[in-house]
Amino acid sequence: MVHKVLFWSGFGIAVRFWQLGIEMRPFFNKESLWAYPFYAGVGGSFGYWLLGVENRQMKILGNRRDSLLEKRRRRAEREAENGDGEKAETAGILASPS
Repeated sequence: MVHKVLFWSGFGIAVRFWQLGIEMRPFFNKESLWAYPFYAGVGGSFGYWLLGVENRQMKILGNRRDSLLEKRRRRAEREAENGDGEKAETAGILASPS
């Protein structure tokens, strides 16, 4: 967790260096030193938000994986109860004749 926030904080500082480089201004001017912690804070908060997004996505994917595994287990049980070892045919528009 900390490594992602630190990375994005460093990215924010790099953006500030890039901005000053484009403007051809000195990097360490006394009047503009306050901007480095600001850019680092903005980058760090973005990294923290992105970490929350990743956690939510992993939770959703985990739930989906569990539901698919449960669905496969139920289908295998249903096919085992069928007894003949063949897959049960289901009629439908997209069903292909075998």
